[in-house]
Amino acid sequence: MSCILSIETSTNVCSVAVSGDGTCLFNREDHSGPNHAEQLGVFVDEALEYVDSRGRELQAVAVSGGPGSYTGLRIGVSMAKGICYGREVSLVSIPTPELLCVPVLLNHDEIEDDALFCPMIDARRMEVYATVYDRSLKTIRPTTADVVDGETYRALLDEHHIYFFGNGAAKCMDIINHPHAHLIEGIEPLAKWMFPLANRQLMNDKVEDVAYYVPFYLKDFVAQQPKKLL
Repeated sequence: MSCILSIETSTNVCSVAVSGDGTCLFNREDHSGPNHAEQLGVFVDEALEYVDSRGRELQAVAVSGGPGSYTGLRIGVSMAKGICYGREVSLVSIPTPELLCVPVLLNHDEIEDDALFCPMIDARRMEVYATVYDRSLKTIRPTTADVVDGETYRALLDEHHIYFFGNGAAKCMDIINHPHAHLIEGIEPLAKWMFPLANRQLMNDKVEDVAYYVPFYLKDFVAQQPKKLL
């Protein structure tokens, strides 16, 4: 299988991985906060050294394509593009909600076959970026910015068990308040989970135009004027 370098910076976690032979070969993660500008370059240098020192040929760079942190996505995509230009390799974009589903699919066999997955990315207050998938990762409801209340997912919950996860899920569970709603804790979008999705993209020749690709921000960035110091 292809040798792929993966970059994930859509939330507070910064991670970089190298995959090949159908597995993750190299992985670095920083969970200490939004330190992407400081950590990403270091992790990428280590990853490329790993690739070169083992005589592997890099075929592509996979990057988490959003939605998520505006600044984080920009940093990750800029780094990914630089590597693609410098190494003349393909760019693959992985939707962040789809990436969040990978560890759930791999590690939770107890989930019902007809259950739905709802990855949630925190967008502050009671707003989340949420997508609904079935177990085959077919999109049941596309990604939207939801201000969550008791009715937001009720129609789907009346028909299906839904598993909510991601950094925006826990704050919503008391409000959703439905017997078919389940929380899976500890699920983060990490580069080490990208390789099955990235391999599928490459096999289907779904690559991005490096010059023109932009991540899926979902909402426009709004700059705020800093508070004046007293």
